[in-house]
Amino acid sequence: MTEDRETRLKRLKMRSMRRGIKEMDLILMAYADNRMADLDAPALDLYEALLEENDHDLYQWVSGQAPTPSQYLDLVTDIAKDLNFKK
Repeated sequence: MTEDRETRLKRLKMRSMRRGIKEMDLILMAYADNRMADLDAPALDLYEALLEENDHDLYQWVSGQAPTPSQYLDLVTDIAKDLNFKK
């Protein structure tokens, strides 16, 4: 069974809100609310892969405390920009 776009967006938004640490809940929930509806299917695939990463790593990437893996660099930069973090 293939998941339609609307169902996928809802599922990814829920995953964005229910992370492991509150900081990432807030960061990814805001990004999902502001930007996720504009992402095309390949960008959603990448976002979904990002959601599989460890919250502590994600926080360090978004806040610029650690280098972001190259496959996520544009997405993490977009998330940080959405939150007005310097990246």
